[in-house]
Amino acid sequence: MKSVGGTPDYTRAQAAAPRHAFEAGEALAGLRLDQALARLLPAESRSRLTRLVEEGGVLVDGEPGRAARRLRGGERIEVTLTPRPEEVAFRPEAIDLDVKHEDDAVLVVAKPAGLVVHPGSGNWAGTMLNALLHRVPALKHLPRAGIVHRLDKETSGLLVVAKTEAAMQDLVRQLQARTVKRTYLAVARGVVAAAGTVDAPIGRHPTQRTRMAVVPGGKPAVTHYRPVKRFAAHTLLECDLETGRTHQIRVHLARIGHPLEGDPVYGGKGASRLERQALHAWKLAFVHPATGALVRFEAPPPADFEALLASLAKAPA
Repeated sequence: MKSVGGTPDYTRAQAAAPRHAFEAGEALAGLRLDQALARLLPAESRSRLTRLVEEGGVLVDGEPGRAARRLRGGERIEVTLTPRPEEVAFRPEAIDLDVKHEDDAVLVVAKPAGLVVHPGSGNWAGTMLNALLHRVPALKHLPRAGIVHRLDKETSGLLVVAKTEAAMQDLVRQLQARTVKRTYLAVARGVVAAAGTVDAPIGRHPTQRTRMAVVPGGKPAVTHYRPVKRFAAHTLLECDLETGRTHQIRVHLARIGHPLEGDPVYGGKGASRLERQALHAWKLAFVHPATGALVRFEAPPPADFEALLASLAKAPA
């Protein structure tokens, strides 16, 4: 598996896209390339054909075509029909998963940093969902392949996945009732003096739509934190979530002036000791949907997180 910036790249090459070759007959002479393509490939939408041209998927006599090019007649037109993102989003992919527990109802996975949980804009393949469909093909019958909660791409740690509809409904109810217990390890910048709670609503940032923020009218969000170990200029925290809002711990710790080490969005300026945010979903507990028993799981921090802690321990006070 290749690596980008020290983080594994889980994107998988897709199957070869179908290619079509045509010779522009007299009937196409004088037409723009995009008009000719609409006649040659009537089953494809104009928007898709335009995208293919813009992305270099259409060659005219071996050269990248331009939508406005006028055909003389006799040119060789080659079209590579790269799949639409949504066409590859839910394909099984042979991506290794670190499975901590599996039975007929649930599957508990320790997600590595760098692995996207669910397909979406910019990440239509190479996700945990694709890996789950490969491991358990029957998950194709469940919404989101049984995924009931998520972690950010660069956050490592534990996730539970439902394998049946009944298990999925039960886990969703537990999440809504806030009875699923999730404990994270986080390395925050600065020395955190004491344990505390951040109770602040989270929603989309009013001007930067790719970010979250504490905003009036946002969804309720509660994070409890407590220092585990203090370093010269950092603190290792345990964080417990009552809610599971997008970027919750990252936003809340930044709010109190202790952003995560390595967080490129909420961490502020300055060089980082880690190439991702220092956040790991350490412990997970829930009531098993099939047995009714309380089950607990734990995943030790990955090597890069441990290396960060080691380097902080050696830093001069």
